[in-house]
Amino acid sequence: MGTLKYSGLRNMIHLVLLTVVAIRRVLWAQRSDKVYLTVVLPDAKDVSVKCESQGLFSFSAQGLRGESIDFSLKLHGSIVPEGCRTKVGLRNILCSIQKEQKAWWKRLLKSEEKPAPYLKVDWNKWCDEDEEESTSDLASDDDETAYVGQDDGSGDDGGMLYLPDLEKARRNYQL
Repeated sequence: MGTLKYSGLRNMIHLVLLTVVAIRRVLWAQRSDKVYLTVVLPDAKDVSVKCESQGLFSFSAQGLRGESIDFSLKLHGSIVPEGCRTKVGLRNILCSIQKEQKAWWKRLLKSEEKPAPYLKVDWNKWCDEDEEESTSDLASDDDETAYVGQDDGSGDDGGMLYLPDLEKARRNYQL
């Protein structure tokens, strides 16, 4: 009897861990008019994204092992559901969410509590308010190649950036 309880508990913990491991990261960045979410989920199937005007973002998909991945985010402000775009890639799902009002949000979520541990800032896409005009924006949502070649940090290099100036300095130092 004790073995059955232990086995059942172990299986339940394993299922919870599968879900947590499957959602390794949800990365986010913003511009004054959009929020960008990147769900790092390799080989996702049956991806469904729903955006509601009051700022509710819902995501569901099946992971590589067939596990169901579901989460919802109550965003800081209102959004335009018709302005939400999703692109499913081999390693991640990219979502562009149009804000109802052009303004910078002080945080991603409406709640002031600490966000879930899988929710991280996407520093590759991040832009400060004062840099928005001088920096070229992300590619157009209508462009099919908008995110091709962008590093999502999920490669074999562990998310390390290639910095050519540092590589040159290292080579010179080793000589």
